[in-house]
Formats: sequence, C-alpha cells, structure tokens
Amino acid sequence: MSSTPTLPRDSTPPNGPATTPAARAVAMTKVYGRSDTQVTALDSVDLDVGTGSFVAIMGPSGSGKSTLMHCLAGLDRPTSGRVFLGDVELAALSDRKLTLLRRERIGFVFQSFNLMPTLNAYENITLPSVLAGRRPDADWLDTVIDVVGLGDRLGHRPSELSGGQQQRVAVARALANEPEVIFADEPTGNLDQRSGDDVLGFLRHAVDRFGATIVMVTHDARAAAFADRVTFLVDGRVIDHLDDPTAPVVLDRLKTLEV
Repeated sequence: MSSTPTLPRDSTPPNGPATTPAARAVAMTKVYGRSDTQVTALDSVDLDVGTGSFVAIMGPSGSGKSTLMHCLAGLDRPTSGRVFLGDVELAALSDRKLTLLRRERIGFVFQSFNLMPTLNAYENITLPSVLAGRRPDADWLDTVIDVVGLGDRLGHRPSELSGGQQQRVAVARALANEPEVIFADEPTGNLDQRSGDDVLGFLRHAVDRFGATIVMVTHDARAAAFADRVTFLVDGRVIDHLDDPTAPVVLDRLKTLEV
C-alpha cells in the first residue's frame, strides 16, 4: 500500500447536501507567448459546473474549448484568475499535490483512448487505482463493467478491441475511481455514429444513475444533445449557455457563432 497522503474530499454539511460547484472558474485567463506572439486563449472566463450535471463545451475552432477543460482539470495552469475543484483552489497546490488530486478525484476520457497497449481491458480499467496504491471497490467495479458492457472483453488488449470498445474501456477507467468530475475531450471524435452514441449513452447513464459530473468538449451538436447544458465559447470568452439542448437547436446556435 502506498504511503502517499490523500487529499480531503468535500464533506456533506449536516443540514443537507453540499451546494459547492463540482468545478469552478473565476475570471480565468490563459495567455500563451509574449509581446507580438502573445495569444489570449481564455479571456476572464467565469464558469460553474454543478455537481451531478453533464456540461458540454462548444465553440468554433480556436475558441479555447480544450484550454478551458485543461485548466479546469489541472492539466494546465491559468495565467490569472482562480480555478476550484469543489472547495480546493488548484493554484494553492504544489505540482505533487495537483498530480495527486488528478489521480484521486478526476477522471479523463480522451479522443485517442490513451490505453496502455500491453495491458488488457481489465488492467487498463484498474490502472489508476494501481497507481494510487489501493484496491478498487469490487462491487463498484462490477457495476461499471456491467454498465459499459465489457464483461466478455476484459481479457483482451486494446489491439483486439474495436474503437468503440476501446473507448468504453476508457469510460470505465474514468468511472472506476468514483471521481468527482470526469473530463472528456472529444470522446467520440474517432468513432462512428453508432459507437459514439453508445459511449455518450454510457456517460449520460453515469450522470443519471450514479450522479457523476461530466465536462465534455465537443464540436458535434449530436453529442452535445446528451448534455444538460451547453456552454459556448468564442475567442476565449463564454458568450452563451443553452439548457436542455437538442441537436438542431445546438447546430443553429453554432451557425450563429460562426457568422
């Protein structure tokens, strides 16, 4: 068992459930380069991600979508402003504690799956727990594997799985540690429509059944329709939100932004 210290999770107050957002950005700005080459990727962004919600982040190419997600997830540090996971301000953490927080309290799903090719599906799913030096909860792991439909593929390596199956492994890996927030960066970008809809259905199910919190970057109006809310970025600024989205309404809104 690892002797690595753990970070305290937010506790539920005695008078009811916590109302603190699962993730929050306050006047967050991210600037790359200097002087003539300076680029402002995020421009004073304010954003609250409610606990147990599914938020899609959309906008034209270069609008700052992935930068926003990376800063919220602690993969990148903003130039100014504040970022919180629950009650924890990320800027207050050392690199070591930030790594620990990502490992213990955040799940990730990427477009490219990011699976270890030498490990089978089960080993990939449990890898974050192994790296954290603890055993995954057996009942929860069985539930996750059942939800994503991987029971008969656990002994297969990524090269023996289809793209959709590999992404299901990645979703199961993200859920296995019961993270406070799952960040998904174009999770269906490399999948056909049917496989993509399956993966999005698993993410939607995780929110509805398990109370998961998901932040997803996507360019696909169909994918965004699985979310509770869509946040739109243009030139690094949040310019609009859309609740209870449908694919046609999202598509119309995107066309307006591009104009």
